[in-house]
Amino acid sequence: MQRDEIARDNHRQIADRFSMSGRRALVTGGSVSIGREIALIFAEAGADVAIQHAPAADLAFGQPAAAQDTVTALRARGAKAMAVEADFAKAGEARRCVDVARKALGDLDVLVVCASIQYRTPFQEITDEQIERQIQINFRATVELLQAALPGMTAQGWGRVLTIGSINQTRPESELTIYAALKSAQHNLAINLAKDVALQGVTINNLSPGLIATERNKWRREDAGVWAEIQRTSCPMQRAGEAREMAGAALLLCSEAGSYITGADLQATGGRHLG
Repeated sequence: MQRDEIARDNHRQIADRFSMSGRRALVTGGSVSIGREIALIFAEAGADVAIQHAPAADLAFGQPAAAQDTVTALRARGAKAMAVEADFAKAGEARRCVDVARKALGDLDVLVVCASIQYRTPFQEITDEQIERQIQINFRATVELLQAALPGMTAQGWGRVLTIGSINQTRPESELTIYAALKSAQHNLAINLAKDVALQGVTINNLSPGLIATERNKWRREDAGVWAEIQRTSCPMQRAGEAREMAGAALLLCSEAGSYITGADLQATGGRHLG
């Protein structure tokens, strides 16, 4: 066999290990930033993908067409794709989101819980409304998603769940106390459930990004000098991560390549979690 033939065969075997061909995935918060990049890499790996989005959030980011743009990009990669409009601030919307995605794609194989909100507010100034809104979107909606998606995964004997956490689980910022506490709660929920469904071929893992340049923190990048200092002190790499740098970890944990990994918390922080 010629060297180039061997290389092509090696590439095929690597691709097979990370293949998501025939898989059906729901990515919440999938219209922008980390969620979008995860949805795109799933499509590139062969999955059909539904993304959940909240139009008000996309509009606040100045990207009212984000969901449709992402669906177009997913279809350009050969995926069957759709956007599910759902406001997780309303009870029952997360469960409905799973039902809509399932009716469009079939039983779900993969669920990525990426949608969340945060208020950068000193603890003594946090309002009841801010607390309740974060509890609903960042935690109760996660419970709904899992209750809706897990039975189908366990019944078919294969599933992947990935919750998107945060460095704030272990190194919380004082202005993100409620957000950090809820990310810790979500992580605890994930590792508890991982034990319950492992025998049914379902893995549940958590991915904890550090400082990532996203739509949510775009305002911090308006002053280049301030942003440079934030990056310098953020982690040993002295730079922020890019949303696309989270996608590879998600693919590992949601494909056959990660079949023996469950209950893990992958710290993608540029080393910030090291202290």
